[in-house]
Amino acid sequence: MTMTSDIQLLKREVLARGHANLERVTVRRKRFDGGTQEVTRDVYMRDDAATILLYDTARGTVVLVRQFRTGAYISHGEPYLLEAPAGKLEGADALTRMLMEVEEEAGYRIKTARKVFEAYMSPVCLAEKITFFVAPYTPADKISAGGGLEDEGEDIEVVEPTFAEALAMIERGEIIDIKTIALLHYAASTGLMARQEWSGQAE
Repeated sequence: MTMTSDIQLLKREVLARGHANLERVTVRRKRFDGGTQEVTRDVYMRDDAATILLYDTARGTVVLVRQFRTGAYISHGEPYLLEAPAGKLEGADALTRMLMEVEEEAGYRIKTARKVFEAYMSPVCLAEKITFFVAPYTPADKISAGGGLEDEGEDIEVVEPTFAEALAMIERGEIIDIKTIALLHYAASTGLMARQEWSGQAE
């Protein structure tokens, strides 16, 4: 964590405890114009997470998962989102957790993945930082149907569109999960799907 003398933490108050703790945080900070400002915000303190895009250059496909998302349903009536596999770290390092989540959610066992960037999804109100990975896969890596862990309330459908179809889904508004959009556009901008070989070394 990077701290700065220009910002002073004045108060942290836990408003609610649950899947993520909700805290009211007050800080005093030096403004860019040289003045001083006190800011109070309600922030969800969620565990950091990881997400991954599995891609098959030979067949031109990617692996996505569809699942129910309460927030999207309550706010805009869109219950089922297409997403890249993802999960909270829960004390594990990002790579270890991501390899586990890929197997649980999508049914693919891969040996490693390449970290491409980290990002906050909504830093004004969500403390979670997500680590983004990419990894090649083949049909031979499929070891189960996936679907997530039933005892954790997961109910996941595995979807395998072509890369071109996935990009078109963004344009049609069928993929509206920001981490998935970021990974697909990363793949498009870097020519990831055009590569025929990959070193397989984690970063």
